[in-house]
Amino acid sequence: MPYKVAVVGATGNVGREMLNTLAERQFPAGEVVALASTRSTGVDVSFGDATLKVKALDYFDFAGTDLCLMSAGSGVAKEWAPKIVAKGAIVIDNSSQWRMNREVPLVVPEVNAEVLEQGIRKGIIANPNCSTAQMVVALKPLHDAARIKRVVVSTYQSVSGKGKAAMDELFRQTRAVFVADPIEKEIFTKQIAFNIIPHIDTFLDSGFTKEEWKMMVETQKILDPDIQVTATCVRVPVFVGHAEAIAVEFERPITAERARSILRSAPGVLVVDSREDGGYVTPVEAAGEDATYVSRIRKDPTVENGLWLWVVSDNLRKGAALNAVQIAESLVNRKLLKRAA
Repeated sequence: MPYKVAVVGATGNVGREMLNTLAERQFPAGEVVALASTRSTGVDVSFGDATLKVKALDYFDFAGTDLCLMSAGSGVAKEWAPKIVAKGAIVIDNSSQWRMNREVPLVVPEVNAEVLEQGIRKGIIANPNCSTAQMVVALKPLHDAARIKRVVVSTYQSVSGKGKAAMDELFRQTRAVFVADPIEKEIFTKQIAFNIIPHIDTFLDSGFTKEEWKMMVETQKILDPDIQVTATCVRVPVFVGHAEAIAVEFERPITAERARSILRSAPGVLVVDSREDGGYVTPVEAAGEDATYVSRIRKDPTVENGLWLWVVSDNLRKGAALNAVQIAESLVNRKLLKRAA
């Protein structure tokens, strides 16, 4: 049964990737509509071999739309998601607006797709933060095996997580370094070229940033409310791909060898873990790929039942677009996506 699908934010990094992913995975869409702000009206975006003309969100009639994938920021999601739902569509939103709403499922299909069966009361499903998504894909099978007590994670997040303007700033600053031009900062608080910045999103009274807080509370909502999570999120001069160094403490004993075996058979995970030069995955290799890669699995000798993991994924795909499309596929497979009247 072909569905009518709208993509809001179609001119952004994630919106374009959503369109690519829908086409690549041959989602059963009879019609796909690309939507963005009025200033983007008429812009061409790719959908497989086809080209779509972007339409203005403000003037689009969602009547007859079955599914809407949104990646246009929290403000747009807050205003438009309820309006779109009222027209009969299910909304899958990539912003942080609805993630912690108790009536909105927060879903990573490899981890907790079953929550969709409990109902979509607001008609909205939330996509988690990109850094959370890849982490819980790696942690879920290990949690099932030995039950996780505590997670300490340090992230190394690419600039694409902050949008195209951030990618452009990294490019401009890198060029400026080589030709001895002044370094101009517009998007980031400090120089990002040849530097790292331990600051993503706004600071909270606790001293953590909002990005770090998201990882803590989203992991608990998706995986288990009893898991204690603490995070330090760092922006690095990489265009695409987030990496994470994760220390995990378990309730029950688990060896590195057993963890490696479990992860090799886990959905969405690829283990690349040779204890030799180059026997691990970096963001360059993960860019453009769907998998969450796990490397450097080793015992943490400082706690009784502890392991270290190195986890890498394409933040525009598994961290955003791919996860949203996988949620849509889960709705179809579970017969939860009904044709709009």
